Amino acid sequence: MTMTRQTQTRRAVLRAAMASAGLIGAPGILRAAGDVQRRNISAFRTHDWHDHFDNLGKGIIIADTASKMLQHWTAEGEMRIYPTSVPLTDELTKRGYTEVVEKRKNPGWAPTPSMRERNPEWPAYVEGGDPTNPLGTRALYLSWTYYRIHGTQDTRKIGRKSSNGCIGLYNRQIEEVYDRAPLGTQVKLI
Repeated sequence: MTMTRQTQTRRAVLRAAMASAGLIGAPGILRAAGDVQRRNISAFRTHDWHDHFDNLGKGIIIADTASKMLQHWTAEGEMRIYPTSVPLTDELTKRGYTEVVEKRKNPGWAPTPSMRERNPEWPAYVEGGDPTNPLGTRALYLSWTYYRIHGTQDTRKIGRKSSNGCIGLYNRQIEEVYDRAPLGTQVKLI
């Protein structure tokens, strides 16, 4: 099966953009690309943090719900990208500026009141470390009530519209972001 010229051009543009941004060969990108289905890799649309923030501060996270990816810059300017799960519908999430206000290893999970209303059969609480816990191994709590950037035990969700409002990453990738993102990291959901 041969590639169309349009497909070849799109891939060439993506490779050139990633190379010029210094992204090719970055460890996080290589790990992220190995975990995502092929059709989702080409959907990544990277952003320049300067278009969204005045300074790096303690670091920046931009979560793009359209391209299902998260970019994370450290305070030193090192950037990595990760594939994500995103909300099922636009009504289930917020967009705009927030920040990381809390970090938890093996967080417990309780459905929000609106989740309980939609799914009364769901448990009231799931302990951290439980394989059925939808928050995975790490969670970054945002200044918005009920919104998180977290891991997931269900790797089928990554690269899809599958969450109830949060941004999900593979567990090993949220662990990496967790270690690199201090409290006060600036966040923007677009």
